[in-house]
Amino acid sequence: MKQSDVLIIGAGPTGLVLALWLTKLGVKSRIIDKTAEPGTTSRALAVQARTLELYRQLDLTDAVLKRGHKVPAVNLWVKGEPATHLPFERVGSDLTPYSFLHIFPQDEHERLLIGRLEALGVSIERRTELLSFTEEGGRTVARLRSPDGTEETCAASYIAGCDGARSTVRETIRAGFPGGTYRQLFYVADVEAAGPPINGELHVDLDQADFLAVFPLAGAGRARLIGTVRDDHADRADTLKFEDVSDRAIKHLKVDIRNVNWFSTYHVHHRVTEHFRKGRAFLLGDAAHIHSPAGGQGMNTGIGDAINLAWKLAAVLAGQAPDTLLNSYDSERIGFARRLVATTDRVFSFVTAEGRIADIIRTRVAPVLIPTAMAFEAAREYLFRTVSQITLNYRDGALSVGAAGHVHGGDRLPWVPLDGKDNFEPLAAMNWQVHVYGSASAQLTDWCACHDVPLHVLDWRPEHEAAGLARNATYLLRPDSYVALADPSGAPDVLERYFSDHEIRTPLMSS
Repeated sequence: MKQSDVLIIGAGPTGLVLALWLTKLGVKSRIIDKTAEPGTTSRALAVQARTLELYRQLDLTDAVLKRGHKVPAVNLWVKGEPATHLPFERVGSDLTPYSFLHIFPQDEHERLLIGRLEALGVSIERRTELLSFTEEGGRTVARLRSPDGTEETCAASYIAGCDGARSTVRETIRAGFPGGTYRQLFYVADVEAAGPPINGELHVDLDQADFLAVFPLAGAGRARLIGTVRDDHADRADTLKFEDVSDRAIKHLKVDIRNVNWFSTYHVHHRVTEHFRKGRAFLLGDAAHIHSPAGGQGMNTGIGDAINLAWKLAAVLAGQAPDTLLNSYDSERIGFARRLVATTDRVFSFVTAEGRIADIIRTRVAPVLIPTAMAFEAAREYLFRTVSQITLNYRDGALSVGAAGHVHGGDRLPWVPLDGKDNFEPLAAMNWQVHVYGSASAQLTDWCACHDVPLHVLDWRPEHEAAGLARNATYLLRPDSYVALADPSGAPDVLERYFSDHEIRTPLMSS
């Protein structure tokens, strides 16, 4: 019987990222997928700033930036003319090194992740399907169907369901999937085109009930169209062709289609499972939550699930933390998923609502109100923080303790660029570490050295205060780079108590 630490079901971005992080942390994972090959088309496009920040831990960020397309601004169109222009860099340049929307289609994204996995000696087992699994004697025992049709039994300490909206793992643990399906039928098309919207920026049409977004892709004249299908065509989704789709919105944006590389239709759902963990099984990505494409959040949220879970699995498997640490995966990620579905639902309902009042709000009120609101820095920052996911925090989580300055346990560490570098550089290491902005006491320095917890001391600068950090305070960072503990005293006994209370040990503590 084959054995592994973690059996990963599904080789989309979520499963691939989980496998990469686990491998980097020394965990033996096995990843299977029932498809014969990676996808060649995709709807997921956006890689948000927080994902790019986290990708620095695997040296992935530069490769994603090089292969994708940086979108500097979004344009809102009304009545065939651009009504609002919102540049991203004006919004988030002091919040993150990645103050833009980055387009990197999911199929290309997957190929990059697969290549990195193969370089680490991990191969995806294709045409291999999970049939069932049970928990037996402190492990999971799974029954798989191999490519030749034979069945195989394998064992793993844990199983991770990254197997999409029709998840076998979710069905097996009976986690439920409450929510619903939007009435509108959507289409997605990869096209070669010309016209004003084919300028490397994002364009969204707000006219009447038809919705259309034009996303730029890398390469001259390439774009991805995502739009709604008119009701008189929506009842024949299986036979619908691009020529059948209403061209009213396309004409409004003056898009001249030269060639359609591929076209597909789909319905949009909004669902969140009732549990992200049950026993030794976990749900991630679309297996745990699906929502509208508003804001380009789906793929990024699945990647966030994987990174949150990976370090916790590694700690438990290495004997550095109790199994109860894994409960924090469920509590931290399910709360975010529920808030995200509610937020994207409101945005989606706004851009697709029908009726005279909805048309007036979308075509007359919004083009005036949005630029007015965006003139205020607070409004711009709130919008960017939300869409980029840098506002995501775990303040209410069991692993989050204290506050120093404006930074709380559970927060993302504020980004501070100085002298061509930034305070995120040490976060590339997937370990517990302590940051002090100012000076560290001799006692804190000794404690960190004795317990193999890296200590990073940065000279105090006004920029640190502006970012919300407190002088000489202790910030304990988790292996996924979120703040675990924020303490203004800078005393080492606070760290000692944190690790003791949560029964977490560093390698030297374990020995």
